[in-house]
Amino acid sequence: MSLREKAIIMDRLAMDRALRRMAHEMVERLHGTDELWLVGIRRRGVPLAKRLAAEIEALEGSRPVLAELDITFYRDDLSTIRERPVLSKTVMPGDPSGKRLLLVDDVLYTGRTVRAALDAVMDLGRPSLVQLAVLVDRGHRELPIRADYVGKNVPTARREVIEVRLDEIDGRDEVAIMERAGPESE
Repeated sequence: MSLREKAIIMDRLAMDRALRRMAHEMVERLHGTDELWLVGIRRRGVPLAKRLAAEIEALEGSRPVLAELDITFYRDDLSTIRERPVLSKTVMPGDPSGKRLLLVDDVLYTGRTVRAALDAVMDLGRPSLVQLAVLVDRGHRELPIRADYVGKNVPTARREVIEVRLDEIDGRDEVAIMERAGPESE
């Protein structure tokens, strides 16, 4: 699929502001960081969780526990994405049972990634609370899932793709709207 960049909708400064605002909302709604784990959904959810943890620590003086979740085997489209899936490691610092988990991802679209993440988490234990934070919510849900904390809502057409670029992975911080090139995009 060939994509062309349509627009940059968030730069580094906008991303930083959104994450800072989200951290404030989290601390306020959750009444602090006791038993709070930020669980980054691989791949771009992990650096975003680390950034949110740093923001929360700056506010509260204590850093939430960080975890990394690989949802590869929980995806409902595993057979259609590639012949040999790329596996990463789930990194949990312990049993999540009784903890307050905040799943962190870059983009919320159909809801299927979040469903897979919930299945993966429940196989590891029974948290007392699970909430969702995303940098961008682009709509088009296929499952009844919503984010509790959103950096930016971006209504999109189905032919469009939101591409989150992070310094830790891509060498720069920005969010772009991409559009499928070719006759099907007209």
